[in-house]
Amino acid sequence: MGFGNCSVCGNSYDKAFKVTASDGTERTFDCLECAIHALAPTCSNCQCRVIGHGMEKDLKFYCCAHCAHASGIPEMRDRA
Repeated sequence: MGFGNCSVCGNSYDKAFKVTASDGTERTFDCLECAIHALAPTCSNCQCRVIGHGMEKDLKFYCCAHCAHASGIPEMRDRA
């Protein structure tokens, strides 16, 4: 038996899973796609979901150095 309905799409799935945030808040998801949609930060430049390490400066997230540079943060570097 699963954990109930997905917090994003409402689907009831027998393999649903829960994610507990550092503040103790629990959310139920039926797939990683829904979990990413709900939990992953959004790039401040291109608005894609940052599902890898990404970059952060001044509480803003960026998916890559290109987007950070486009937002006026030239010191950000992707790993090569």
